[in-house]
Amino acid sequence: MSRQTVISAKHLKKSFGKKENIQTIYSDLNIDIYKGDFTVIMGSSGAGKSTLMYSLSGMDKPDGGQIDFDGTDITKLNSDKLAVFRRSQCGFVFQQIYLIDKMSLMDNVITAGVLTSRNKENIKNRAKELFSLVNIPEITWKKNPSQISGGEAQRAGIVRAVINNPNVLFADEPTGALNSANGTAVLDVFTSLHEKGQSIVMVTHDKKSALRGSRILYIKDGEIFGECDLGKFAPDDTERTEKFEKFITEMGW
Repeated sequence: MSRQTVISAKHLKKSFGKKENIQTIYSDLNIDIYKGDFTVIMGSSGAGKSTLMYSLSGMDKPDGGQIDFDGTDITKLNSDKLAVFRRSQCGFVFQQIYLIDKMSLMDNVITAGVLTSRNKENIKNRAKELFSLVNIPEITWKKNPSQISGGEAQRAGIVRAVINNPNVLFADEPTGALNSANGTAVLDVFTSLHEKGQSIVMVTHDKKSALRGSRILYIKDGEIFGECDLGKFAPDDTERTEKFEKFITEMGW
């Protein structure tokens, strides 16, 4: 049974700089992202992992090529239409946690929700469900980001990212600024969302994070150099871990 493609990018081109200082990130890159997959993008530093994620999500436009995002060629959208598209179709989680500190966690989430829905009560009810999913107790909902741990703030950031039921959740090094325990808690949230059917694209250089993915794509020399399908994550699955370790070793990690 074939998988449903949610994002299909063809012949992508992206470079930075001018004339003699130009740096080509990719010149003819093709990639498909499948619905319901937890896709992890890996590669060495400077390989273009984050740049590719920004292109696929419409945060940055490629210099050339086409990106079909669930039936819409986002490379043809102007900046205003692209912003509306991202708001309704994408969720974002970054290494840095962009919560507004003068607002409570609940208000941070509701503010994001009302951008696409006018039913504040429905948004609040969904927020409560999501806070429970990420193990943030009700007593914490009224706290500001500066009053909680980095791990709690990142989990609240995930709630904000998925409050509008995004088609795809994008994450760029989401555990990069967290200690091991908080990082694991955040990864557990991504695993839970994936199990509920959420499509996820995550950029990481961390093996522990990458191992949560169901599909690993390795970028090298401006192209998808290798791919490894792992299936859904299960703790203490040694066969799955060995398959992943063999793959990244073959990629030259």
